[in-house]
Amino acid sequence: MNILVIDGMGGGVGKAIIERIRANREDYTITAVGTNAVATSVMLSSGANHGATGENAIIYNCAHAEYIIGPFGIILANSMLGEITPRMAEAISISTAKKILIPNTKCNVLVVGAADLPLAKYIDEIPTILRRLSQG
Repeated sequence: MNILVIDGMGGGVGKAIIERIRANREDYTITAVGTNAVATSVMLSSGANHGATGENAIIYNCAHAEYIIGPFGIILANSMLGEITPRMAEAISISTAKKILIPNTKCNVLVVGAADLPLAKYIDEIPTILRRLSQG
């Protein structure tokens, strides 16, 4: 299974996602792509198999991923204080990969039906979601 984890800013959400996946299953191939070098470095240190940085890396890797995981803001142009470019948001949105997006209030979007849970609770659900999706 080819998983792409995308994050920006300090990479903390991506790091937590990768650590949680690794704690449950080791045979996934995880590529960490950050909007900046700090985010990429942090995600690589948490157990990603590969890492890359920037707009072109996101565009390229979205075309090759089976699953894309990250904060909800990765599909919104100019979110994350402007780190998500319109081209990044478009590449993620149109990718045929299944997207697992973690809601948060920092991107000024309220997802109807999403529970008001701490970030860690959403991240804890990711391994279960991946197992369910991979079984068909």
